[in-house]
Amino acid sequence: MRELSLNLLDIAENSVKAKATLIEITVTVKANLLTFVIKDNGCGMDEAFLAKVTDPFTTTRTTRKVGMGIPLLKMIAEMSGGEFAITSEKGVGTTTSATFQLDHINRPPLGDLADSIVALVTDLGDSNLIFTYSVENEKFVFDTREVRAELEDIPMDNPEILVFIRDLIKQNVEITNGGLNI
Repeated sequence: MRELSLNLLDIAENSVKAKATLIEITVTVKANLLTFVIKDNGCGMDEAFLAKVTDPFTTTRTTRKVGMGIPLLKMIAEMSGGEFAITSEKGVGTTTSATFQLDHINRPPLGDLADSIVALVTDLGDSNLIFTYSVENEKFVFDTREVRAELEDIPMDNPEILVFIRDLIKQNVEITNGGLNI
């Protein structure tokens, strides 16, 4: 994937498939590091599966025998002078984190976080998402529970609502960036 936001989306979609009712995505830029954390309360993984989850030939999919999302994110993080970690507990959930050196030549661009988050929102169903984006001391938080409370009976995947969410996230990410090109 050419943009990190697409890696983030891919990993977060695993949380939806794991039947998480709450997915928390945190993107932090601080001290020359870009950090992603995707945490969910989904079905989690047992120790045996967790031990081999970074192998591209390990997947829960039945349609193909290759799962590239986690192995690719791990490789990109390590090639960008960063680190990758994943923890999980069966019946509790999974936390995936990756760091990247901002100024590393191999770090892909962050990409369009707003489009990636909106794509995830369309797949959420009844699940909820908390997206936190911070750069140094500035922070923006988007919580679908707050949006759902305002919408009442209007579905989150309504096209007009999705445009509103995309514009809201895009504008607030730009403000939080404070002029930085990440």
